[in-house]
Amino acid sequence: MATWHLTTPLRSEDVLQLRAGDVVLLSGDIYTARDAAHKRIMEQLDSGGTPPFPTEGAVVYYVGPAPAPPGRPIGSAGPTTSGRMDSYTPRMLALGVRATIGKGKRSDTVRNAMCEHGAVYLGATGGAGALLSQCVLAAEVVAYEELGPEAVRRLTVRDFPLLVINDACGGELYVTPKLDL
Repeated sequence: MATWHLTTPLRSEDVLQLRAGDVVLLSGDIYTARDAAHKRIMEQLDSGGTPPFPTEGAVVYYVGPAPAPPGRPIGSAGPTTSGRMDSYTPRMLALGVRATIGKGKRSDTVRNAMCEHGAVYLGATGGAGALLSQCVLAAEVVAYEELGPEAVRRLTVRDFPLLVINDACGGELYVTPKLDL
């Protein structure tokens, strides 16, 4: 298990070196999107439009953050269940998204798409949203403000702690946990 310090946008060589079980401390800009935002992005693509953020090398975090308390850019920002985005994810990966962040398992279709497009799935610790929000330096709504917590936001993060759940070579931490007992 290795620890990697990566900065967005992610390059192919950044992603292809990662293996299931590695730790990633991510810095740079990431984009939030949950179910409703993904649906809107797909509708925009179907009508010939473009996504509301640059997708090449992008990282998408499945989160609906709590309102920001005074003096902070964002409230609690824990991951949501990734499986709800599985029907949208292969198309996002085909657009150049290099990583998604959430919690829970991904479908066979998504795992195959990660291998095809050289992408990874990163796990954030569920139940630690207040702690994770301490790594967010700035937050800005970039699309679909009417969706409230499900709006697309650009978050600027520093050393955001993540675990590689699925790598681009088909490795999955949930299948083969590396436990030294």
